[in-house]
Order: sequence, then structure tokens, then C-alpha cells
Amino acid sequence: MTKKRTSTIESYTLNNGQKRYMFQLYIGVDPLTGKQKRTTRRGFKKIKEAELALARIKLEISKGTYQKQQPETYQDIYDLWVKQYEKTVEESTFVKTAGIFRNHILPAMKSYKVEKITVDVCQRHVDEWADKLKKFRMVKSYAAKVLDFAIKRNYIQTNPFTFVDMPTALKKKQASTEDKVENFYTKEQLIQFLSCLENENNIKAFTLFRLLAFSGMRKGEALALTWNDLDFKTNEIRINKALSRGKENQLYVKSTKTGFARTVKMDERTMAILNDWQKKQKQDYLILGYNTIKAGQLVFSNECNEYLQPTKTRKWILHVQTKYNLDMITTHGLRHTHCSLLFEAGASIKEVQDRLGHSDVQTTMNIYAHVTEKAKEAAIQKFESYINF
Repeated sequence: MTKKRTSTIESYTLNNGQKRYMFQLYIGVDPLTGKQKRTTRRGFKKIKEAELALARIKLEISKGTYQKQQPETYQDIYDLWVKQYEKTVEESTFVKTAGIFRNHILPAMKSYKVEKITVDVCQRHVDEWADKLKKFRMVKSYAAKVLDFAIKRNYIQTNPFTFVDMPTALKKKQASTEDKVENFYTKEQLIQFLSCLENENNIKAFTLFRLLAFSGMRKGEALALTWNDLDFKTNEIRINKALSRGKENQLYVKSTKTGFARTVKMDERTMAILNDWQKKQKQDYLILGYNTIKAGQLVFSNECNEYLQPTKTRKWILHVQTKYNLDMITTHGLRHTHCSLLFEAGASIKEVQDRLGHSDVQTTMNIYAHVTEKAKEAAIQKFESYINF
């Protein structure tokens, strides 16, 4: 008769089809909570290895020398950190951050013993990220957050990322030798773009792009607008939410990027176009079986009267730019266009900051540095006139 195995060792299969062994063991009662404590060990290639580890832990428990295994690898610390991080940020921000770790940080560092990570190891990976990623500084910053978390938990004493030299010289050299493509239109280019778009049989797209160009709001803010947010008597729009993408690629409405609501004054022509679209929407969607007079009706929705996919605007803008041979900018470029033309029209930095909803004036200043060619030419003309030599 075969002797029955009394251990808790079990087998499981990896994604690549390989077999591994694991066990779970009762290790006593937590004095803080009074609840039972268990430890789990996995990853054994042979059942004999698992049996040996199990026997050692049982011996340590019997002698009173067992200490529960602490997180050892970067992956272990990340798994603890990310649970806390998720509670502190918007869902869309969490999804983006998790993607950065999944695509760049964890493939490089997940297997490292956290106490063995040195400055040289961090420097090597920062250099690698700098060679292939435009936003390598952000990647380095996130990678360092995990080790900061490890310091707070007393797993390590210092963060080696603190002492890394950031590779900026090469990036600056490349930037100085390449002409940057400006992501905004001049006044004349904007008028041409909107005129061509108006010729198309797409009133929804024309209204949306007109709104973006004349309000400076973010695309996500425009796609989250409801008719209740518009006041046609005062020509004002209340911006208090934004459409974003969360877990499992689902769209949802969140607060604005800065977390603050703002009200923007609009020109009469744009509000008249919005009013015309509201009437057109009512007619078109009634044919589709949707009542758009209801409370909370979206200003811009899809054929099912649900959130419009943010990627739709890229298809619309590329179609018009290609068809009429126009200069290429992105949908977000219309926000930069509005900002640049505000400066060209004489608006102050504070006025532009408030209108666009920038929480940091430096963001406004960065766009100010990219004002249109007309503004740049005006600056040298003023200088020449002043010198008069």
C-alpha cells in the first residue's frame, strides 16, 4: 500500500507550460490580531526542493527561530507599493503608471534583490531608458518611488537612484541640431483649417474643433461636457470634469486635470455654432431613438449616445488635413493654438493661465515660449525700431 503524502506541497503550471511546486504552512498566531498566520513559498523546480524547504521551516518553528520571510526583490516591494499608490491617484493616472512599470521598469529590475541594488545598477538602467525614451526622467522617478517605499518600511537604508547622474548633455545636443515641429496653427492656418472642416458634412466634428480652438479646453474636458454646462445667456461654459480611460480600457468621467473647476467666457459665434449643433443633435438622435433633451445629455456623443471615443478626433483631423493638404497638428495642438493666439492678441500670462486651467504658471510659460512666428517677427521689429540704427 502506498504511503499517503502528509505535506501540503502542490504543483502548478507556469504560462510557458513548465511545472513548479509550492506549499502553504501554518506558522502560528499573530500577537497583534490574534489571527492565524500562514506563509506561502513557491517556485520550486523539483518536489524534493520544496520538501527540503518545508522541513527547514518546520524545524525553525519548533525551535522558535522562524521569522516570516520579508519582501526580497524589487517586484516584491513594487507589489506592496502599487497597492498603496492606487489609493492616492485617479484611475487613469494609475493605469498610465502601471503601464510604465510593466513596459519599462519591471522588465529591467523585477528580479533584483532590493538590498543588492547599487548606484551603478540604477545608472545603467537610467542610461538605457535615456537612449530609447523621451520621458526617461519620469521613468526614473517612478522607479525610485518603489525604493523610497522600501526605505519607509526599513527594508533598505538609502535609495541608490538619488545618486544617479542624469544623462542630459546628449539630449540637449540633439535638440539643438533638430528643428522642432510646432504643434499649433497660426491665425491664418486656423482659419483655413476651420473653413475646410466646415465644408465637410460633419457638423459634430466642426463644432467640436471650433470649440477646442476658441476655448482652449482639453479634449477630455470637451468630451465630458453636458448641455447643462453651457449658459447661452451669458456665453459661458463651466468646465468641471473630463473624460478619461481607466482600467480594462473603459472610459469614465473624472475631475479636471488640476482637480479644480473653471468657467470660460466664449465668443458669440462659437456659442451660436454650439446652439445650432444642439438643434441638429436633437433631430439626428431622435431618428436613432434617443431623447437628447434629458438631463445630463452629452454635447458630443457617439451613435449610441454614449461617450465618444477620444481616438475619433484623430481620424477626423487627419482626414481634413490630408484632404486639403493642410499643415499637420494634433487635436491637443488646438489647445496650444488657442494659448499662442491669446498671447498674440495681448493677453497676460495670468489671464491665459486661468483660462486654460494651468495649475502651474510654468506650464503657461513653456507654451508662451512657443508663440507663433508672427509674434517672433514682431519682437525683432520692435527691437529694430527701438535701436533705429
